[in-house]
Amino acid sequence: MRFATRAVHAGLEPDPGYGGVVPAIHQASTYVQPAPGEFREDYDYSRSANPTRSALERALGELEGGLASAFSSGMAAEHALITAVASAGAHVVIPDDLYGGTYRLVDKVLTRWGLEYTMVDQTDLDAVERAVRDDTALIWVETPTNPTLKVVDVGEIVARRRSAFVAVDNTFATPVFQRPLDLGADAVVHSTTKYLGGHSDAVGGAVIVADAARHEAVRFVQNSVGAVPGPLDCFLVHRGLRTLPLRMAAHSENARAVSEWLRGVDGVRDVRWPGFSGMVSFRHDDAVRIASSTRVFSCAESLGGVESLIEVPQAMTHQSVEGSAAAVPADLVRLSCGIEDAQDLIEDLAQAV
Repeated sequence: MRFATRAVHAGLEPDPGYGGVVPAIHQASTYVQPAPGEFREDYDYSRSANPTRSALERALGELEGGLASAFSSGMAAEHALITAVASAGAHVVIPDDLYGGTYRLVDKVLTRWGLEYTMVDQTDLDAVERAVRDDTALIWVETPTNPTLKVVDVGEIVARRRSAFVAVDNTFATPVFQRPLDLGADAVVHSTTKYLGGHSDAVGGAVIVADAARHEAVRFVQNSVGAVPGPLDCFLVHRGLRTLPLRMAAHSENARAVSEWLRGVDGVRDVRWPGFSGMVSFRHDDAVRIASSTRVFSCAESLGGVESLIEVPQAMTHQSVEGSAAAVPADLVRLSCGIEDAQDLIEDLAQAV
């Protein structure tokens, strides 16, 4: 089946009790065992497995082409994958333009347990090659990057990996536009809060890996740490997947229109749009005033919902990178273009500017 068809049907099986097209939400914490140690499939306790979560994990695996595990947030997913792949004293390579939460996890938490990291501009493939060492356990890739929307060549990173594990944060691109496992990456990570859920009403994360042994390692951490999503959040993200191709087309078209308009506005410079998705960034000396003056764009963190959002990363999502090589300029504005009418978005930005 083609992607749009898979998105509608992935992970969904009719309810076995009543035949509902959409299965029931299994809002249960535990499951009756006929005898001690005997239970149906994997369902003994919902930290370990839940039918609603399992349906979402099957769907995510189908869309990304691997084996999926769902988590309570994107950061929980990142933590699980890093700790499943790297041990104390390991070396990792991370981008110099990345989500502030990822930097905070690596620099403020995992280095306390002996993790070493090198930060590099991953669009500079020679720099990546120099950064990878014989003992590098992991190369963490973001593409497009957050917040300046650089596009990284995943295949070329894989070609320079040596023996390192390559993980790609695919939150901005989604499998509609990019399938990193098909490009040779070992794992994909998502904040399912964003485009996959798509409606700003659920928080979640996911790890999808190509290798069964790695999948079991991630699942072990998932169960051991217990940062799992509740059934309702799983249901909402799964519902969002069914309209993902349509929404991404609308997000992309609006971002194209907005970015083209911005390039002709006095005072606006360095407009970036990667050519897909709804993310746009630009720089303006009055960044804070503009972000505080929009009416259709809501000034809020996060992205990927049907409604448009505007933020100043340096003051909002990227404070944790201040003072590092990943520091964000104070005049940078990041837009998450929703699926409203493009002209309304343009007129809103015009009055704000």
